[in-house]
Amino acid sequence: MTTFIYHIAQRDVWDAAQESGLYHVESLVSEGFIHGSQYGQILKVANAFYRGQRDLVLLCIDAARIQADVYYEAPAHPDGVASPTDIHDADRFPHIYGALNIDAVVRVVDFPPGDDGTFALPKDIVK
Repeated sequence: MTTFIYHIAQRDVWDAAQESGLYHVESLVSEGFIHGSQYGQILKVANAFYRGQRDLVLLCIDAARIQADVYYEAPAHPDGVASPTDIHDADRFPHIYGALNIDAVVRVVDFPPGDDGTFALPKDIVK
């Protein structure tokens, strides 16, 4: 069974990664990792941190193909305050500790918000 990790990306940043073969984001420099989500976490993250933003894509990543280290950890909030470490595995988020090799991405799905700025899961997402 394939395990997927999901990442919400700015379309232009993802497009730029096509040339180098590696996907880099600001959080890799500032926090040391790329934020990811498990399937059940996508909408919570999207609606909390990306509400109303346009030109987003959802990267569907095959976890087994990622060349960088991946750790499932307590949420890391943008303000730098760590969440409690005694959380259930379903509440842990996949963090990719290095640039993402783009061949690990098996599908890229347009991820627009609705008219009210909130997100719904795309129909063509892989899980």
